[in-house]
Amino acid sequence: MTKVSLEGQVAVVTGAARGVGELLARKLSARGAKVALVGLEPDALKQVSDRLHGESGFWHADVTDHEAMAQVATEVKERFGKVDIVVANAGVANGGPFVESDPVAWRRVIEVNLIGSAVTARAFLPVLMESRGYLLQIASLAAITPAPMMTAYCASKSGVEAYAHSLRAEVGHKGVRVGVGYLSWTDTDMVRGADQDEVMRELRQRLPWPSNKTYPLGPAVDRIVAGIERRSSHVYAQWWLRGMQGVRGYLPGIIGAVGQREMRRFEPRLKGVGTGLVGAGGAADEQRQQGISP
Repeated sequence: MTKVSLEGQVAVVTGAARGVGELLARKLSARGAKVALVGLEPDALKQVSDRLHGESGFWHADVTDHEAMAQVATEVKERFGKVDIVVANAGVANGGPFVESDPVAWRRVIEVNLIGSAVTARAFLPVLMESRGYLLQIASLAAITPAPMMTAYCASKSGVEAYAHSLRAEVGHKGVRVGVGYLSWTDTDMVRGADQDEVMRELRQRLPWPSNKTYPLGPAVDRIVAGIERRSSHVYAQWWLRGMQGVRGYLPGIIGAVGQREMRRFEPRLKGVGTGLVGAGGAADEQRQQGISP
């Protein structure tokens, strides 16, 4: 597809304090976009905003809070005059056996990743319809294939993929394009936080190549930016993820069989696996839920 120049475009990025969101904001800004940063860490968001090349602003909001996100959408439109691009990137993760999982953390992964993405779209779709803009929903390899010890994350990312595909059909005739972005394990605070657990780290290392690698953040975000410029329906942050689409129907059966063997191998060590939210972003979300200022 033909590239759309980002010069003068207004882009909203949720989960913009760190990781994919932070670097994406910087690369969009470098290409001439005006960027609105949304997240739970106002100090970190301000630091990101201050380092951007062009005009930007930041908004402290929980993506699961509809009233707060509707207010953000109103204020972003007032500040910049329009919204052309929204990247629903905010996300959290946890791990560990489902039976022993923390029900609060498990539910929060679903709330942030799935409900928060829908709340973001609900808030911004009216202004995207005005601009005939683009909504990119960040999903994951976890939307394509199941994985033991990741029930909440896989469920949430499968959910946002299906939701975004459904939404594409609803709003396309109104000029809004909807894309789904897929990332494998990418070098972010979230992945590094998960790797701090020895069992989770070893399980990931036992995955088949190329899904057992951690990929650098820069090239992954470059691919996302290219997808935004093309208003792509599917954006693959690692080259091989596109090929996974053709075999995804076989993966639940394969993972079900192989996963049983791996779980039997690791069973004696599973009691010590952490079940809370992982990484710095997870810590910020937990502080938010406890009423602690970030």
